[in-house]
Amino acid sequence: MSEAKPLKTVAPWRQKLWVIIFESDTRSGKAFDIVLLIAIIASVMVVLLESTPGFDSEISRTLIILEFGFTFLFTIEYILRIISVRRPLRYMISFYGLVDLMAVLPTYISLFIPGAQYFLVVRILRLLRVFRVLKLGLYLSQAELLGRAMHASRIKIGIFLFTVLNIVVIVGAAMYVIEGPQNGFSSIPLSIYWAVVTMTTVGYGDLAPNTTLGRVLASLVMLIGYGIIAVPTGIVTVEMVRSRDHAAEIPCPGCRRRDHDEDALFCKYCGANLGENATQPEV
Repeated sequence: MSEAKPLKTVAPWRQKLWVIIFESDTRSGKAFDIVLLIAIIASVMVVLLESTPGFDSEISRTLIILEFGFTFLFTIEYILRIISVRRPLRYMISFYGLVDLMAVLPTYISLFIPGAQYFLVVRILRLLRVFRVLKLGLYLSQAELLGRAMHASRIKIGIFLFTVLNIVVIVGAAMYVIEGPQNGFSSIPLSIYWAVVTMTTVGYGDLAPNTTLGRVLASLVMLIGYGIIAVPTGIVTVEMVRSRDHAAEIPCPGCRRRDHDEDALFCKYCGANLGENATQPEV
């Protein structure tokens, strides 16, 4: 599916420009996308190298020049995308349009706010176009399955996170009372931070209880943490299974048989297109 619709009643060169930029089925369009993907990867590498200390001034200057060069290139590409589409505003506020804009803004902002150019790593999101370029659309069905499961789990996960929030606040306050500022727990917010780090089993080690009661409480929090980590995983897994089973239960419009793979496009029994005239399973 294209990211934007082409212009129809306009100059032929604008229609051709749209085909090159937004379509990957033609030779010129595929070549444009491949060159673009290579440029995106190279530009991200330049940003990563620029943040690395130890280079001499000549190399650092070269990296800065390359960064501005890539930004200039992507700016021209962004303008050409706006020119070629029928509804420029719709493209500009779309996901890819916003990503394309964010791929050039940080460099210009860095002229006024030093360091802003490091946000150019957002360009890596533009690599999502590789699914369209390399015809990997079938693999997106797995992402859609996960997205449906996450959406179906949002209420349960929200309640779970609210419960966890209450637990860490109570534990943090208790640890502040037990340990106190003399042992490093100088405030309740800092103690809550310790509770989050401990419950998630991260354990930075910057704060640790020194009293016996504090260590007992810490041990309980650790044990609770192991159980809590498994909860959202279980919730999402159940919803993924339900989504997969629901997709498998959609009957074939030709032979009416079920039990298809969740990403199947055609019936494995009669060859009918499962995307056409498919109905929901009877309840």
